[in-house]
Amino acid sequence: MTQSITKSTVKIPPLENGDRLTRLEFETRYQQMTHIKKAELIEGIVYMGSPLRINKHGNPHGRIMTWLGTYEAYTNGIQIGDNCTVRLDPENEPQPDALLRIENGGQSIISEDGYVEGAPELIVEIAVSTVSIDLHDKLKAYRRNQVQEYLVWRVDDNEIDWFRLKDEKYIKLEADENDIIKSEVYPGLWLNVTALLNGNLVKVLDILKQGIDNYEHKKFCQIISIND
Repeated sequence: MTQSITKSTVKIPPLENGDRLTRLEFETRYQQMTHIKKAELIEGIVYMGSPLRINKHGNPHGRIMTWLGTYEAYTNGIQIGDNCTVRLDPENEPQPDALLRIENGGQSIISEDGYVEGAPELIVEIAVSTVSIDLHDKLKAYRRNQVQEYLVWRVDDNEIDWFRLKDEKYIKLEADENDIIKSEVYPGLWLNVTALLNGNLVKVLDILKQGIDNYEHKKFCQIISIND
């Protein structure tokens, strides 16, 4: 009598905080857990997000997206991302709060299955304080993968750290005498730090518009258009 053989179904384990996985293992498990909204692989370790409070995360995130979205509206050839997965390297697949990338000729591409691959030029994270992973293992991973600028909003400390990659190190950009930090990668991306921290979006956008009206921004837009 011939014995019939049936193909057994392989059960995929769920993601758990602290799991040590390869990027392929992480993606396979993450895709099976459709109820999970945010999970990241940082230096080979899984981190899963907790419920987010509006004052600690939701509102600061909204202010950042308003600022970046306005810059995108006036700058052809760039793309913002809100909580989208980024394939950095075999041990790192973060889901940053915000990113800004150059679409053509930049450091990252969009894969056939729709993910960002490579390092966006700018990444933004909303952190609770200096003890956050955002200022430790994540910072190391972003630096190693050549993320050119990295902005961290430390909500409990009421501080913003904006780092620029120079000679393989992150150097903190300082505000000028008008309390404005200016991106060195994206001309015209100006930020009045105090206005953002205080929720004064009118002033944030007014300063940004001054940057956008600057000659350097117009020149940047011309260069980006040529790449398109």
